[in-house]
Parts: sequence; C-alpha cells; structure tokens
Amino acid sequence: MTCTARGNRELKAKMEKLKRTAKTPIELLRATCLARGASGIKGLGRTFKIIDDDGSRSIDIKEFRKGIHDYGVIMEPETIQELFDSIDRDHSGAVDFDEFLRALRPPMNNGRRQLIILAFRKLDKTGDGVVTVEDLRNVYNVKNHPKYKSGEWTEDQCLREFLDSFDSPDDKDGKITEDEFINYYAGVSASIDNDAYFDLMMRNAWKL
Repeated sequence: MTCTARGNRELKAKMEKLKRTAKTPIELLRATCLARGASGIKGLGRTFKIIDDDGSRSIDIKEFRKGIHDYGVIMEPETIQELFDSIDRDHSGAVDFDEFLRALRPPMNNGRRQLIILAFRKLDKTGDGVVTVEDLRNVYNVKNHPKYKSGEWTEDQCLREFLDSFDSPDDKDGKITEDEFINYYAGVSASIDNDAYFDLMMRNAWKL
C-alpha cells in the first residue's frame, strides 16, 4: 500500500505551507523534500548515496552541498552550512547520511514506527533487511492486477511495479531497505494527523 494520489496532494499542500513557516534549516529541508510527495526523503537519500563515491556513508560539506544541489533544493550557502553544522555535532567535518536522513524524518510516535517496521518485516520474507521481487512473490497477489489479467504483464513485472512505487522515481533499483521503507512511510505519516486512522490504514493494507 503506497500513498494515494490524494494523500500525496494533501501532503504536498501541507508541506508547501510549512516551507514558509520553517524555523530551522532542517525543518525547511524536510518540508522541501516532502513537498515532492511521500518518497521525497527517500529520494534525497538516493541522491546522497550516488555522490558517496567511496561507500563510506559519510559526507563532508562539499559533498553535502552537491547533494542538496543535485536534488534540486535551492538553499542559501549559509543555510546549508548551518544545516550541516547542526548535524555534525562532534565537529568532525563529516556527517553520517543515514543519521541525517533519520533526523530529517517528520516527528513520528513509537506506535506508528512499530507498525511500519512490522509491515516491512512481513514483506521481508528472507529476513535479510532488503525487500525484493522474490520476497513479494508470496505476499502480494497480482491476479487482480489489470495488466496481469489482460496478459500484458507477467507476475514479475507486476511485482516490480509494486516495489518501484516505494522507490525513488529517478533511481529505481528494485530493492527496498528497512530505512528506505521507514523514510517513505514517515512521509505518508506526515499526511495523516489521526493516529487511529494511520493504525487502521496500516493494519488493513498489510493485514497486520
């Protein structure tokens, strides 16, 4: 179950307003990412992953500026520096971008977080921390998918489409990690104010 078109529209409208009232650089970047929809934070994560040439999963201020720029976020240089400094609390000159993305997630209570993790672990049949088409095969039934029914698509094509809906539009690799799944649902969560509705939605969608 991915964020509906209506849910994404509501989230984008909400975040456009928050962009104008953000009090800190991280609030501004969070709102800017989620103004692109529920996959906004995950998309920024993929951008940083691409520029992390040595695979260290940490970035310096130069790479940080490039990541922000490549994702298409317009921020003043001093604002980017302030944002970087607020994350680089030990003043090492580098930030762990997984920690950065976690800080970027909208505030979310533990009940919502646990539901998201429960859904991910139900999908992750192999328990290796990554959801692939193979994991989905016995979880997601494609028989009612219109393109499967018409014979236009195979089961694997339908499963891949489902997986891609959680992925970043410009960088779909057919794999979803737990962190990426949480980043996505943190965006969905930001569009839903009512805890009971979020709980019901998750339980119905994933049969938890």
